Amino acid sequence: MIPDLSVLWVIFFVLLAVWVVNALLLKPLVRIMQEREHAIATARQMADKAAADAAAAAAQFEAKTTAARAELHRDMDEARKTALAIREQLLADTRAEVGANLKDAVDQLRTETDAARARLDAEAEALAEAITERVLERKVS
Repeated sequence: MIPDLSVLWVIFFVLLAVWVVNALLLKPLVRIMQEREHAIATARQMADKAAADAAAAAAQFEAKTTAARAELHRDMDEARKTALAIREQLLADTRAEVGANLKDAVDQLRTETDAARARLDAEAEALAEAITERVLERKVS
């Protein structure tokens, strides 16, 4: 059986329609989809690179912050040690000065005490003579 000529025409037009749809619709559509996939992949790579750069910058910032804190603590510790050393020196100087003043005061007090005792002894001797003269009503030699 030989197919009818109209069947051949239908097959021809179907093939022509497939070719036209493929050339005018499917190929451009596939090309646009591939371009979008490529653009998405490029954007994803750029986003990954930006995220990596941001993470590196954050790590660098954290490292610099940690170093600055360590330096600040080190400077504060040195300042504290210096202040403590100055305080200790001032305390030692003050103690030495107080010790010297105390020694001078004790020496002066001893001198004044000895002088007062000598005066009291002399006055007591004079008073004793005066009392004895009054009691005996004559001068005691």
